[in-house]
Amino acid sequence: MKILKILSRASLVSLAAFVLIVSHSAQTIKNQFNRSSNFDVQHYVLRISFDRAAKKIFGDTTVQLKPTVNDFKSFELDAKDLNFESVILDNENKTLRFRADGEKVVVELDKNYAPGDSIAVRFKYSATPKKGVYFVDELKEDGKLLRAAQIWTQGEPQEARHWFPSFDFPSDKATTEQIITAESGETVIANGNLIKRTENADGTVTFHYKMDVPYSTYLTSFVVGKYVKVTDKYKTIPLGFYVYPGKESIVAQAYGRTKDMFRVMEELTKIDFPYNKYDQTIVANFNFGGMENVTATTMADTEIFAASFNFARGGVEDLVSHELAHSWFGNLVTTKNWANLWLNEGFATFMEAAYREKMYGRADYLRKIRSDAQQFIVDDAVNKNRHALYNQLARADDSLFDTTTYQKGGAVIHTLRETVGDQIFWKAINVYLNRHKFANVETADLQRAMEETSGKKLDWFFDQWIYGAGSPKLEIKQTYNATDKTLNLSVAQTQNRDDITPEVFVLPLEIEIKTPSGTKAETLDIKKRVENFSIKLNAKPTEIKIDKLDKIPIKTVQIKPLVTIK
Repeated sequence: MKILKILSRASLVSLAAFVLIVSHSAQTIKNQFNRSSNFDVQHYVLRISFDRAAKKIFGDTTVQLKPTVNDFKSFELDAKDLNFESVILDNENKTLRFRADGEKVVVELDKNYAPGDSIAVRFKYSATPKKGVYFVDELKEDGKLLRAAQIWTQGEPQEARHWFPSFDFPSDKATTEQIITAESGETVIANGNLIKRTENADGTVTFHYKMDVPYSTYLTSFVVGKYVKVTDKYKTIPLGFYVYPGKESIVAQAYGRTKDMFRVMEELTKIDFPYNKYDQTIVANFNFGGMENVTATTMADTEIFAASFNFARGGVEDLVSHELAHSWFGNLVTTKNWANLWLNEGFATFMEAAYREKMYGRADYLRKIRSDAQQFIVDDAVNKNRHALYNQLARADDSLFDTTTYQKGGAVIHTLRETVGDQIFWKAINVYLNRHKFANVETADLQRAMEETSGKKLDWFFDQWIYGAGSPKLEIKQTYNATDKTLNLSVAQTQNRDDITPEVFVLPLEIEIKTPSGTKAETLDIKKRVENFSIKLNAKPTEIKIDKLDKIPIKTVQIKPLVTIK
């Protein structure tokens, strides 16, 4: 997900002790954000129709699941304000006992089942969703229709429960079918392939989509409205661009680089696009910039239409590449819980920059990384709900989507790349994606792939950058001794100490020292709150550059004027 709109609303101990505290904390809390279950959903069949005037849905959903325990006699699904009419054992037409409390539906089965058994339960219900499904009225100006009415879904973080009974948590992956009935002249866009389109006797039309690759519940999506479809192809992958009638020209402006993005993502990850189609659809009144619903990305029309202005086109390009990057980072390999959401969003943000590096060069890549780092630093200075990338404040609401998870996540991944080296980094990314494809991950899975590939222990890196919050603030005092031609640097870390911010960051900080006779490169291996370094020179320094290559962009550095002693 890209949070362009949300961001505009946002308010822009010793090392050993810290490592011990953070490591212990990571070990003891890492599982508290996971959700247990005694079954595994295999497949959803979602049959949906609408009462537009009442903003109401009618659902007929089959949930196919397999127990993971013996003596499986009942189960519960998330179901927010769904009004159930019946629950039956599908194919056998047996009525099942159930109870619903407005948050869950608990189903009593006809007998005990065992692991390996396949159970299909069919739910019929109606709802007037407050979330999950959004009805947008048509827009007219002076009697002229500017945009037809729409219906669209938003699932992240946990809104699917508002329109179908489900295990509404990212750790469960299932395949789906969606059978959506709309009005004549409307188009339905949903996950997977369009299997069938049926004209009904009552003048409605039914679209049947099937997604045969398992994915997390929050990525389930449909859009209903009047659209023109512009088509293209990347290799054998059909590309669909759904825009309003008369707005076809925006496709080239906003989406013209889509095929380049596919190519770059595949080249970098060494993994082909993992699905068999990719649609991008604009909708009105969307609260985010875009949402990476698997094979069927949804985007705010206001953000896409901004591409008609030259000054805004770069931001739209970032949005499009961000959402496509989620096909690998978030959809193929998905966070196991919301505390690890940075694995989805940090990588998608980083891949915006990585795409730019391939297309426009290293300078543009670093510009993007620096911009992301600065956005985080500014926000972190005033944010009352500060958290680490591993988010111990994680709640299933919009508070998940902030500059820490996105901008800091992307900049930290850049620093990880610089730490292990470019070739090793991308090799490790390939290992990480292949090892966990179509599955779920936690931060430890990324660390394991990086360590195995690089041969380096990276506890120090993950402790401070992922499990710790904030960023280093450095004050550097420089003194030049003219007698022995020695530059003395006193480096103090001045970031505020608290329960989540490291007292000491380990920083292999590169510096460049210029003198009248040349340039000297040094690395300050910073491991203490206050540390002194002496560097022999051949003359008085004229300039000092700190981290010239921006290997550690998330930092604040204050360099005091040079003092010369004789």
